[in-house]
Amino acid sequence: MPLPSILSVLRERAGLQSDDIAFTYTDYDRDWDGVSESLTWSQAYRRAVNVALEVSKQGSIGDRAVILAPQGLSYIVAFIGAIQAGRIAVPLSVPQVGSHDERVSAVFADTTPSVILTTSEVAPSVAEYVAELKSSSTAPTAPVVIAVDALDLDGRNGSAPRLKDAPATAYLQYTSGSTRVPAGVMISEDNLAANFKQLMTDYFPERGGMAPPDTTLVTWLPFYHDMGLMLGVIAPILGGFHTEITSPTAFLQRPARWIQAMAKASSAYSAAPNFAFELAIRKTSDDDMIGYDLSNVLTIVSGSERVHPATLKRFGDRFAPFGFRGSMMTPSYGMAEATVYVATRETRDAPQVVDFDSEKLAAGTAARVATGSGSPLLSYGVPKSPVVRIVAPDTRVECEANTVGEIWVRGDNVAAGYWNKPEETARTFGGMIVDPSPGTAAGPWLRTGDLGFMSDDELFIVGRIKDLLIVYGRNHYAEDIEATVQEITHGRVAAISIPVDHTEKLVTIIELKKRGASDDEVKQQFSVVKKDVSSAILTSHGLNPADLVLVAPGTIPTTTSGKIRRASCVELYRAEQFARLDV
Repeated sequence: MPLPSILSVLRERAGLQSDDIAFTYTDYDRDWDGVSESLTWSQAYRRAVNVALEVSKQGSIGDRAVILAPQGLSYIVAFIGAIQAGRIAVPLSVPQVGSHDERVSAVFADTTPSVILTTSEVAPSVAEYVAELKSSSTAPTAPVVIAVDALDLDGRNGSAPRLKDAPATAYLQYTSGSTRVPAGVMISEDNLAANFKQLMTDYFPERGGMAPPDTTLVTWLPFYHDMGLMLGVIAPILGGFHTEITSPTAFLQRPARWIQAMAKASSAYSAAPNFAFELAIRKTSDDDMIGYDLSNVLTIVSGSERVHPATLKRFGDRFAPFGFRGSMMTPSYGMAEATVYVATRETRDAPQVVDFDSEKLAAGTAARVATGSGSPLLSYGVPKSPVVRIVAPDTRVECEANTVGEIWVRGDNVAAGYWNKPEETARTFGGMIVDPSPGTAAGPWLRTGDLGFMSDDELFIVGRIKDLLIVYGRNHYAEDIEATVQEITHGRVAAISIPVDHTEKLVTIIELKKRGASDDEVKQQFSVVKKDVSSAILTSHGLNPADLVLVAPGTIPTTTSGKIRRASCVELYRAEQFARLDV
């Protein structure tokens, strides 16, 4: 039986729930208090059809349609309309005016789109950017730029285009590029339907995989990111949820907006990366919470980047007086190559944190120790669908329980591969297990590049293979060291290794806000932080950092989803390009 597509489900909702509100976008750029605009299911469908009719006039089926638009309702109908027209949608961010956006440029070169969907507000700058790219490109023609909001979106302009041979790929989800040049993951409609069913099954086991009918999705995550696209566009359609949306900028300007939106929504379901929880803790005042109650929140998914147990505890403690309960927090693991979701704990208790012996963990063995005496790691539960195995990356043999190896994933949510990258596709999506255990397929498996292990049948994650630090001949996990430092500084941290006299030494880049009324007080603050950080790293990891680099907030380079670009940190450090606060 074929899985439902987002297009068929949207068409059905437009017929059966025509006047129900589907999407609400609140714009805080136009007004500090926000201006909201909504689309019903019938409006969303009609607008997507009209976009599809216009897109169909350009190029042919299977061409790429890039979306370069600000967060908002136009982005949603542009994305759906592109797929409705039989084009492969490519969701991206709007390039900064007057700058060379390397990520967008790389994607353009990779996809050679025939059409770009944008809005009237940014169309001139997008056209200028495209013209600059065309001058340095070998593509035969420049893509046509369409301002979606300038079309007759609500008119009865015709039926949806009929597709005889729709492309197998619905859209290309470009990876955030924390360790390499971004690659376009080829996501199909079947991938979307399978992954949505998997995450609903795990998030709502007590309801048979069905969310409450009054569930409201609340999101500020960018649509060009996999978690943002699923939460803000895909899941609302497949689940029939009303979705409250704002922009990443609106959240960063005032994190309390996110917390307040969840409090106002019925049965709120939201998601965010770890840094967002830290911002909400620091930037939401008691005055911001007057009259707001979080007791109706269903769940908040913490994902996209390493989830820090201490952050979750701080978040729970901060908002407990306003009805928040630890059981509402759901740490999750996933990646674009698996559509978005892989695993979470089904149990509706507070997140489970287990301490493991740090030295043994560095040597590749997981041994549980008393709370507070080792490296604290979050449990991601017992994976069911998709299937997860821990495999030795070199020998491709399955690892025993409590042995660190690479996380391999297999299921209908796993994408077909990377666009225009057959060799990288074969390496990443073609994993084959040597002499697999009974009930385990030999392959193909998605090789995630993440290190983890199974303990008591539950999944634990320790970090990226490419971010493994080898200092004085011993393995150390960058994210483990960063978590130790963040306990002290509460800001973003990058742990990197730098070769010094033929030996790798640890360097930590620490974002820190200056505090003090005088230069002497600031200097004292820096001294105390360095002393405390050095002591914590020595105690927890047996290492003396060769250098502690204090920098201003926002200095450490990150991907579009907030992941730390450690390779870029190494380059900046070696070139002495960090603007140090402590020098």
